[in-house]
Amino acid sequence: MTNYNITTLNKISKTGLEKFGTNYSISDTAQAPDAILLRSASMHEMEFPQSLHSIARAGAGVNNIPVDKCAEMGIVVFNTPGANANAVKELAVTAMLISSRKIVEGVNWAKSLTGADVDKQVEKGKAQFVGPEIQGKVLGVLGLGAIGVMVANAAYNLNMSVLGYDPYISVDAAWGLSRAVMKANDLKTIFESSDFITLHMPLTKETREIINKESIAQMKNGVRIINLSRGELVNDDDIIAALESGTVSAYVTDFPNEKLVGVNGVITIPHLGASTPESEDNCAAMAAMQTIDFLENGNIRNSVNYPACDMGISASMHRITLAHKNIPNMLGQISTALADQGINISNMINKSRGDYAYTMIDVETIITDKNVESIKNIEGVLKVRVI
Repeated sequence: MTNYNITTLNKISKTGLEKFGTNYSISDTAQAPDAILLRSASMHEMEFPQSLHSIARAGAGVNNIPVDKCAEMGIVVFNTPGANANAVKELAVTAMLISSRKIVEGVNWAKSLTGADVDKQVEKGKAQFVGPEIQGKVLGVLGLGAIGVMVANAAYNLNMSVLGYDPYISVDAAWGLSRAVMKANDLKTIFESSDFITLHMPLTKETREIINKESIAQMKNGVRIINLSRGELVNDDDIIAALESGTVSAYVTDFPNEKLVGVNGVITIPHLGASTPESEDNCAAMAAMQTIDFLENGNIRNSVNYPACDMGISASMHRITLAHKNIPNMLGQISTALADQGINISNMINKSRGDYAYTMIDVETIITDKNVESIKNIEGVLKVRVI
């Protein structure tokens, strides 16, 4: 049985760590880790050892990981989409309610009351916290991944009209989306029609500051915006200006910063999107199981920089895995390199994603260091591993 070293960069739920068998050594100081598990720790300034094969983020976002650098080094980066979806969905529903009903403001005001006539003060002052119900309103959901689909379905069940926008919706997400959710073909439709807009998309070059003065200008007067996805999806200066003008009634964000804290109309939540014990357990367990399957069998599920690739449990004498550039004749060169050394391939799979590809090869021959070097020397091969 092969032994593996796992480094944890954050406190990882015990539920996840218990998935690792006795052949795994887990610590926060491993010098030559085979894999890293983390939540929010930043890895952008880290140097990665040659021993490192994978990084698993116990959560959906990976902007704390240098994904492109990892791909170039043949390091597979995993995330755990959907593991925290219910927790974020519940917070999104909460965000709609607190943005509309002035609950936070009312609670804070009630805490300040003193004297023997608090009940009378409440009855006299409660009118300042009147806010509309969400029933019958239009919710625009930007991003229909695991979380967006759950939010859209929940909103429909609360008798809201729901518009969804996601040009890249997956088949699995589409199957889970209620038929009652109406598809918007463009962002303009969402902006012009929605009383509430909630963001559930990754941070990319295309989505950065997707909420800005130009997009806000297309929105209904008094719109309420919810951002539990990434702070950088919204231009802070533009949202503050829109709140001051009354164009936006409320902005709920899970990402407080020095510009937003204390601004009238901004409700800052201290990054509680996935802060439930159930979510932390689910994310940790999913990250652990994906890491185990990758290290022991070479299979890739939920990677953000390499293709999904699954050849089941490794039952052959050896399984060779290769992370490499997605360029012509790679398979031919790899097959020839093995054949020249008398190694017969019993099973093989190859998948590609953008500039990178991944190949798994089962053989019934003992693989030597010399065999491995012959494959490593092929131009475009980034990392070779023998299981």
